[in-house]
Amino acid sequence: MLVAAAVCPCPPLLVPEVAAGAASELDALRAACLDAVAVLAAARPDRLVVVGPDDDQGRGTYSEGATGSFRSLGVDLGVRLGRDDAEDGPQDGRELPQSLAVAAWLLERTRWATPVVGLGVGERLETGRCLEAGRELADGAGRVALLVMGDGSACRTVKAPGYLDERAEPFDAEVARALGAADTAALAALEAERAHELKAAGRAPWQVLAGAAEGAGLSGQLLYDEAPYGVGYFVASWS
Repeated sequence: MLVAAAVCPCPPLLVPEVAAGAASELDALRAACLDAVAVLAAARPDRLVVVGPDDDQGRGTYSEGATGSFRSLGVDLGVRLGRDDAEDGPQDGRELPQSLAVAAWLLERTRWATPVVGLGVGERLETGRCLEAGRELADGAGRVALLVMGDGSACRTVKAPGYLDERAEPFDAEVARALGAADTAALAALEAERAHELKAAGRAPWQVLAGAAEGAGLSGQLLYDEAPYGVGYFVASWS
């Protein structure tokens, strides 16, 4: 059963070495993410599932010990999913997708001690399949926690990656409200096509969370809701 969840965005700029001279601009976001992960640890789950968006090549599961890096961004920094003493993940040639690499970096900061697996979710995965994937995660044995990675719209300003779209702000406002209220029905009702048009990469992972949290009786708290660089970033804690 699902006992806790944390929602964080996944820009590589969360990692100070990647952000370099601009690292301090996201200090508040970074702190909120670490606070949300701390709530997960306090719930004492038997296992943690990290869920993040990726393209078709990155879809699927990643075992504890799987590795990733930020070398494609010009930073010689590697990360490892889960505990330092965990066995290496299967050597299938796949590195952690960017969203899960950022999550791995966050977990390293908190010295996470519970078994971890990763799940890469296609950004355009249909809502029904997202919800069903979440239900399957929650139905697993023991106490399950989720760390859900994903950004909001990327169309909040003219300088945003997707330029300015007047639909972006109300879309993000509804997401923020739903995350703060642990409103699974509202997350499940997000329109996949609109989210895609607004470049909101978090839609599918949030709907996996919605499926996992159905009937769990969790309450939510919104820890961060801003749009630096014209991209909606949210941090929430469910417990």
